[in-house]
Amino acid sequence: MKTDHPNIEDLCLQKGMRMTDQRRVIARVLTEAEDHPDVEEVYRRSTAIDSGISIATVYRTVRLFEEAGILERHDFRDGRSRYEPVTDEHHDHLINLETGEVLEFHNDEIEKLQEQIARKMGFKLVDHRMELYGVPLKKD
Repeated sequence: MKTDHPNIEDLCLQKGMRMTDQRRVIARVLTEAEDHPDVEEVYRRSTAIDSGISIATVYRTVRLFEEAGILERHDFRDGRSRYEPVTDEHHDHLINLETGEVLEFHNDEIEKLQEQIARKMGFKLVDHRMELYGVPLKKD
């Protein structure tokens, strides 16, 4: 499942952020990402477009976007923070422990079950994050 990510530059402008050329490049890299890149990968992709972008600029910009609610940070147990744009469309993640690949999915049955569990325990569910970790099944 590939969610439709919003244009990060547009979101920044809507929030009144000043957009430098380097921020625009980083926003474009994050908008176009079909994976969940870490800062090092965002830096690598950004410097392929503008070699003048420093790793410090990428760190500062990613943190700024996260604090503004534009990016969501994930820790998929691989020792690095990975990012994706915040969307209105809820999805969960399945992480391949062999390759690090992150697969996005949505399952209505799981969503209903989580609501039922919360209600049974006396809670109204307001948010959740599900991460499944696995290895590919071996084919005989």
